[in-house]
Amino acid sequence: MKVTATEIVYAIGQLPQKRAFNYINPKTRSVIEIVDVKYPEGPITIKRYNPSKGGAPKGAKEASISPQMLWRVANAFSENLPINLDRVLGASYNTRSALESLLAYTPQFYVSYPGRIQNIRSSSDIKKGHKHLLWRPNQPHEVGKIACEKSEMIISEIPNAEAVYEALVLPDATKTSNLDIDVQRRHAQMQIALIMIGIQLGFRTWIAHNDKGIIYKQQKIGEMQTVVKSLDDEHMIAPFPGAINAARLIDCIWFKNAKLMPAVMEVEHSTGVTSGLTRMQALQQLIPEYKTRYVIVAPDEDRSKVIKEINRPQFRPLAARYFPYSAVEELYALCQRRQLRGVTDEFLDCYIEPALEGVSQLN
Repeated sequence: MKVTATEIVYAIGQLPQKRAFNYINPKTRSVIEIVDVKYPEGPITIKRYNPSKGGAPKGAKEASISPQMLWRVANAFSENLPINLDRVLGASYNTRSALESLLAYTPQFYVSYPGRIQNIRSSSDIKKGHKHLLWRPNQPHEVGKIACEKSEMIISEIPNAEAVYEALVLPDATKTSNLDIDVQRRHAQMQIALIMIGIQLGFRTWIAHNDKGIIYKQQKIGEMQTVVKSLDDEHMIAPFPGAINAARLIDCIWFKNAKLMPAVMEVEHSTGVTSGLTRMQALQQLIPEYKTRYVIVAPDEDRSKVIKEINRPQFRPLAARYFPYSAVEELYALCQRRQLRGVTDEFLDCYIEPALEGVSQLN
């Protein structure tokens, strides 16, 4: 399970406004008041002041917890896994401790101090842990109170995995597009990540015909060894009238062993979800009912929009899934760090979210 920024905003919105909330750290004398909550994804406006020094709400400056910060925090949480927000946010955002404390007052978040493994040369010691938050959606505590969870967990801290994109050049044709250049670059980065993930999982990758001119590491991606040059020889598609034309502009299709098509994917950064669903549906109607995944790849902050569109009556037969950017990059980073071997395509289902409401989807 994953939490979203929208859920965090609604949870904090249930806390009383104009009440002074203490920080988690009892040594911190300042308090926090919620001034305003903008739905669905923030910002959240707060005030902070120190009553012991004569501070009061009236003279306190307002500060903002931004949607970007809320999404960055939301993306870090998985059910029952302790998260250190200082590590997640680094030195960014001067409201990070305030957000951490407000989360602890909401029913699904607990404060925890898991042990920490300290490695020095060949020896390991378990030291007192730092402050973490646990997200436990199925074990809510009383709203408006901080609940501490005695933890038996031990954390071995490792460097954060980062997805690295090397030199990428967009083709000249994109300069005439109405899309912002940064949007196009982000779209291309997702396609690069999907190609590289495909390599690790033993897939050949079709990239939309009009994107094959993208240059990555001084090579056109259409010329990369595992990128499909033409759909004419793809037996999963070629024998069916109209299917090649329907597939030509789909952002990414994975093929395996000339017998499997693990996923058909549309990357929707800012152009809307409907166009990608429509393209995939047109392909689905022209080919047999292969066991495949129809997938929308989209930013994490677009989750609610993606789920809503996937569940529109005309698109429900696709049983489409959602592959958030954070999950793409988490898997891509894993592929960069480790040479995966012996992993089946069902491994993808750890990262790609079923999105059809009211239906149990088969993997």
